[in-house]
Amino acid sequence: MMPAMDLSMVDRDMEPFVEVDPTGRYGRYAELLGAGAVKKVYRAFDQEEGIEVAWNQVKLRNFCDDEAMINRLYSEVRLLRNLKNKNIIALYSVWRDRERNTLNFITEVCTSGNLREYRKKHKQVSLKALKKWSRQILKGLDYLHTHEPCVIHRDLNCSNIFINGNVGQVKIGDLGLAATVGKNHSAHSLLGTPEFMAPELYDENYTELIDIYSFGMCLLEMVTLELPYSECDNVAKIYKKVTSGLRPQAMNKVKDPEVQAFIEKCLARPRARPSAADLLKDPFFDGIHEDDDENADDYSRN
Repeated sequence: MMPAMDLSMVDRDMEPFVEVDPTGRYGRYAELLGAGAVKKVYRAFDQEEGIEVAWNQVKLRNFCDDEAMINRLYSEVRLLRNLKNKNIIALYSVWRDRERNTLNFITEVCTSGNLREYRKKHKQVSLKALKKWSRQILKGLDYLHTHEPCVIHRDLNCSNIFINGNVGQVKIGDLGLAATVGKNHSAHSLLGTPEFMAPELYDENYTELIDIYSFGMCLLEMVTLELPYSECDNVAKIYKKVTSGLRPQAMNKVKDPEVQAFIEKCLARPRARPSAADLLKDPFFDGIHEDDDENADDYSRN
């Protein structure tokens, strides 16, 4: 008779799951990938596909036990499962854990983290590369804005745009929360990123073009490596400048007139602000090949 295998010896070498989803498919590790005001993102594993994923966890007590708000949040996050685009982070699963009072959703994970960290890590980036990233962000926004129903991100900034650095593929993430609580003015201080918020967002009278304004601020940060309005030491000062139409000081650091003019288009008043589809046709992207911003194969040809 064969001796029974001591499983404790095997398990000791395996990284333990801290939590498993109700289906048993996804396991969460303790390692934190990122954290925001109401959400934590952990490294996780899809046992069925054998791939790493991100486990997003929202503590629902942050919503003050407002059941209607929680239900809206849940239903809107579920809606995002229908979004299928290579420049949008895919959502695989969503569930509410009443015992732990959390809302959990599993999303795809990008190998190189967010664009803000990536850009800080790699300071020497050509304008061509920045244009490739920008095109992909705009393609993602165009998909969201022309979707039925139209999806407005409402909190686009470089910390929720993600990158697979080995192939230069860029994806927009963090849709669920932004799209849900953006309308709730009291939530702005909690979730919105004032430096990236269009002036009309403060009036709660806006369209999907607020995402174009935020994209302009993202491009400004990518070019200058500086957070817009970093000269302001509090939110009130940022709000005053934004609503007065005063540009961030970082604009003075943009030396290329073509880049400056393109950013200005994105920051224009709502009526004059172009759509994502319009911007994709802009001469700014002339010479950037249709697919070489997404194909690793093209990288060797450049």
